Amino acid sequence: MINRKVEGALNDQIQKEFYSSYLYLSMAAKFESMNLKGFAHWMQLQANEETKHAMKIYGHLNERGGRVTLQAIDAPPSNWKSAEEMFAEAYKHEQKVTESINKIVELAKKEKDNATEVFLQWFVNEQVEEEASTNEIARKLQLLGDNAPALVMLDGELHKRASSS
Repeated sequence: MINRKVEGALNDQIQKEFYSSYLYLSMAAKFESMNLKGFAHWMQLQANEETKHAMKIYGHLNERGGRVTLQAIDAPPSNWKSAEEMFAEAYKHEQKVTESINKIVELAKKEKDNATEVFLQWFVNEQVEEEASTNEIARKLQLLGDNAPALVMLDGELHKRASSS
């Protein structure tokens, strides 16, 4: 049986993962409206990953005899000035998610919930990749500034992202 404090923290994390999916879908929609199909594609795949993360935690809670309690998901922002602003926000968001995961790891240690601590190591490693990929694109966008041809080239590059499943 899973520790109740850890169960609560994991339910909170499920909500955060679904919010992440909503945020990235909102960004994808904005990129679609900007006719940046590669950026939109990248964000749609990212949204799908976030949903998978939520479901992975959902499965862990059920497997451990916990109770999944779904929470309300706030509406994400829907209007940004630029691709650079969106990816800067995505990077900051991933840093917050990393912080949240790390807090749950610490809670699992404190509560001696070894199974959850081990389970969360996948997320710890995943967040390294999540932060790196969003930061890389944010930095590229910062470098290219208002260079429209470079933005179009990066759009083509991002369209090549393959699904992780």
